[in-house]
Amino acid sequence: MTQSNDPLVIAGREFSSRLLVGTGKYADLDQTKAAVEASGSEIITVAVRRTNIGQQADEANLLDYLDPTRYTILPNTAGCYTAEDAVRTCRLARELGGWTLVKLEVLGDEKTLYPDLWETARAAETLIEEGFQVMVYTMDDPIACKRFEEMGCAAVMPLAAPIGSGLGIQNKYNLRIILEQANVPILVDAGVGTASDVAVALELGCDGVLLNTAIAEAADPVRMATAMRQGVEAGRNAYLAGRMAKRLYGSASSPLDGTFF
Repeated sequence: MTQSNDPLVIAGREFSSRLLVGTGKYADLDQTKAAVEASGSEIITVAVRRTNIGQQADEANLLDYLDPTRYTILPNTAGCYTAEDAVRTCRLARELGGWTLVKLEVLGDEKTLYPDLWETARAAETLIEEGFQVMVYTMDDPIACKRFEEMGCAAVMPLAAPIGSGLGIQNKYNLRIILEQANVPILVDAGVGTASDVAVALELGCDGVLLNTAIAEAADPVRMATAMRQGVEAGRNAYLAGRMAKRLYGSASSPLDGTFF
């Protein structure tokens, strides 16, 4: 199966890539552009409160480097600690570019950067009422993920580990439960450190992965972006192919039946 006939569908839109990347922490906008291109991503998330996408007319604009007619721009609410701030940020994004597909992120703690689920839910409720399609960042809690789906979120994005930690997927079993009960796309968001983490997420059945720091803080961001793209492709293919059953004892690779020895 190729990427073209196995699309990722979010809020009625089809994407051939299952890798979503952020745009922060790069050395400059040229490096940002090169890494995004190498990643093969079609959805680019942008921190509205930290990145110039038109708010400052006299400063370099990210959209001069990443063509919004080529990429789907996904404004996010990074840095928001209250529902009110998150809703205000999404409204600003809608005024700037008409974007209504947004990534909602409401943090509850500056040290762990874990989400505040109460404030996140309040913001999601308001945004959905106002016509936004909300992709929500949340804990890897099956109950919370199901509640966000029932509220009407377009996609649910449980963390794999704390934002920017690079620890990889810490709770595969919770992810399995989340996936079993989901009727909307489930994308791992936060905590991915390298390409093998991405492959594991896709092998588990996740619909995609969103990441930033693992590419931006690599010694060679462009090469790591390429590795992440390949990790997504390998993991998705392995998931679709179906993993062999695990065995406690050895099983010969070459059948012995009918041989002389």
